[in-house]
Amino acid sequence: MENITFNMAQLHQYGSAFYDFLRLRKRFFVDQLGWDIPHDDDVEMDQYDNPTAYYSLALKDGKVVAGIRAMPTTAQWGSHTYMLRDAVDGKLIGIPEDIIPQAKVARNVWEATRVVISDEMTTHADRSECLSLILDGVVDEAKLRGATEIMALCPPSFARTLRQLGYGAQPIGQPYINIHDDRRYVAMSMPAERRAAAPAKPARVPQATHMAQPQAVHAPSVI
Repeated sequence: MENITFNMAQLHQYGSAFYDFLRLRKRFFVDQLGWDIPHDDDVEMDQYDNPTAYYSLALKDGKVVAGIRAMPTTAQWGSHTYMLRDAVDGKLIGIPEDIIPQAKVARNVWEATRVVISDEMTTHADRSECLSLILDGVVDEAKLRGATEIMALCPPSFARTLRQLGYGAQPIGQPYINIHDDRRYVAMSMPAERRAAAPAKPARVPQATHMAQPQAVHAPSVI
């Protein structure tokens, strides 16, 4: 497998990879989890897919099998900023305004969203490799731009998975139940550092892997 990273100014360099990532997101978040988020018959795409976003994808034999989106917490595009801040400001339906104690706005803090791994990756080893590749890609892009911390919205079990892979993830808020899929999610934070060491055995990566994870939408906008 290999990793590619890009923003909207660079996505033309990677053929259909960006669109294929949107397809993968639609199959998972809409078709499988049933989220009520912007989509058509082919792709899922929301207000956070804008020029402030960066993407990290995993490819296997040239096919997109995993991906993640990220942006700095200083991002602003129209009336939206980043997902967790918009939730705290009451702009998103379904994510509680107290999801995190305070919405940070700092160049050194980034948010990761829309983590997804193809269901074609059926082994723990493959899913672990996918997740590590896309996270390392995000860490590299974020660190290059001064980041020291990355936040995300994930299933509570995801923190353990990330620690098993060598990332220092910790919850930073209280869990809540998502209205779209009845699953529990919690905000997490980890240092913007690559995995500490290769795990002794593959981590069990949850099927529902969507870090901040969320329109980075977990919910539609109210505006």
